[in-house]
Amino acid sequence: MSEGRRVALALGSGGARGYAHIGTIQVLEERGYEIVAVAGTSMGAVIGGLYAAGRLDTYVAWVSSLSQRDVWRLLDPAVNGPGAIRAERVMGRVAEILDGALIEDLAIPFTAVATDLDLRREVWFQRGPVHTAMRASVAIPSVITPIVVDGRVLVDGGLINPVPIEPTTAVASDLTVAVSLSGLRAESGGAGASSLSPVRSAGTSFQELTDRVRALSTRLTAPTGEKAAASQPPAPGLPYSAPPKDLTTVDVIGRSLDTMEALIARYRMASNPPDVLVSVPADACRTMDFHRAQEMIDLGRALTTQALDAAGR
Repeated sequence: MSEGRRVALALGSGGARGYAHIGTIQVLEERGYEIVAVAGTSMGAVIGGLYAAGRLDTYVAWVSSLSQRDVWRLLDPAVNGPGAIRAERVMGRVAEILDGALIEDLAIPFTAVATDLDLRREVWFQRGPVHTAMRASVAIPSVITPIVVDGRVLVDGGLINPVPIEPTTAVASDLTVAVSLSGLRAESGGAGASSLSPVRSAGTSFQELTDRVRALSTRLTAPTGEKAAASQPPAPGLPYSAPPKDLTTVDVIGRSLDTMEALIARYRMASNPPDVLVSVPADACRTMDFHRAQEMIDLGRALTTQALDAAGR
C-alpha cells in the first residue's frame, strides 16, 4: 500500500440510508485506499462492524434480496415494550453472519458508539461481541427497544455522536473520511454537488470553519432581523392544516432525530473536521426502507465518488 492511502472511516447514523456506507467502502477500495480504522453509529456500526469482520459481502447478498414484505416480516413488534420493535430477527440474522466475532479479534480496529441513557454520555464498544455492540448502537429511541449491558440502558449512539470521528484518531491514518446520513433534504436543495464538498478543503482552514459555525449560531439566535422574525410563533387564530396522511409516527421520530443529529454533527465536526465529508440527503429514503439496499448503495457510490473528486483524492 503506497504512502498516503490509509483511511480512517467514520460512518454515521440514519436507518436504511446507512446502506450508502457500503457504496462508500466499495469506492474507497476501488481507488486503492486501505481502510485502517472504522467507527460507526447505529446503521454505521452495523456496516462498519461487518466490514471490519470481513463479512460485508455476505450481508450485502442477503439485504439486496429483501423485498418490502420480507422486511416487515423481520420487524418483530414489541408488545408493551419501550419501543415499537425488538429487531431481534434482523439482528439475529446479522449475528449468524458474524458467527461470534469479537471486536478485539478483528483485523481492522472498530468502534461502535451507543448512548447511556442514565449517565447521558456516549459509550464506545471496543471489546466484546460485535453483535452486542451493533444491537446497542441501533436502538433508535421509541422505534427499536433499548438493551442493557453491564447494568447500563443503551440506545442509539446518534443521540450524542451521529458521525463518530473521535474513536478513529488513535489509529495512524493519512485521510479521514466521514459519511453523514443527515444531509440537507433534497427538497431543500440538499442533493447534488453542493452537499458534497469536503469539510476541510485547500481553501478552508479550521478557524474559517469555526467562524462559519459561530456566524450561523449568531444568526439563529439574533434578537432582530429576518431570521428572528421568521422564528416568531404564529399569530393566534392562524389557519393550519393536518399533516400528510402518509406521515407516520416513525417518520416523525426519524425526521426529528435527523434534525437533532445534523446539528450535533455540525458542531462536533467543526472541532474535529474530517478531510472528506460525504453527505447523504436525509430524505434519500425513509428510516425503515430496508428493502432499498441496492438503490442506497448506488447513491453512496455516486456521492463518495463526487466527494473524493472534489477533494482531489
